[in-house]
Amino acid sequence: MEMKKQIIVAIGREYGSAGHEIGRKLAAKLEIPFYDRNLLDEFADQRDVDADLLAKYDEKPRRFFFNRTVTVRGQKYTNSPIQNIADIQFALLKSKAYDDDCFVVCGRCADEVLKEFPGLITVFITADYDAKVKRVMEKRNMSEKEARRAIEKHDKTRRAYHDYFCKSKWGQAGSYDLCVNSSLLGIDGTVDFLFDLVSKFNQ
Repeated sequence: MEMKKQIIVAIGREYGSAGHEIGRKLAAKLEIPFYDRNLLDEFADQRDVDADLLAKYDEKPRRFFFNRTVTVRGQKYTNSPIQNIADIQFALLKSKAYDDDCFVVCGRCADEVLKEFPGLITVFITADYDAKVKRVMEKRNMSEKEARRAIEKHDKTRRAYHDYFCKSKWGQAGSYDLCVNSSLLGIDGTVDFLFDLVSKFNQ
């Protein structure tokens, strides 16, 4: 699709909802970049550091007990790798947005970090619980019990990460322009639905 103006789609998602796959397919259909952990890969390549080391702290909530922040001449410094990794990704997203780029981004608090940009569309992807359990079981080769635990753990982590860095609340309808249940239309149907939505904004 030829983008006539800047459009950024920020996707939040429940674990097992296929939100990541939906975002990736939407970006491909729109013919614009898709960002997730690859933001860290890009940064690691620029700075010649180990991307896997950075990924250990990706989208994790900050732990205050183990970290501290000091202010020197008005500039704040922290020894928290989680805070530093988050700041790196936020800065990269803003840099791309200020360059007038169009893109789809999954997670990374983009719904809050990029809220100043008028072309931002924020979407939260959910799914029926049984469908999420089934997807996690198939994708991660887990038992039903393991899948249920994984969903609870990942969603708890994502909520804590988002709500620490954002004023809005993770997963609450009022925090997003649109909330979509991917079980209703399926993955490809949800991609088509979001593509049509973006097309209307692109007119």
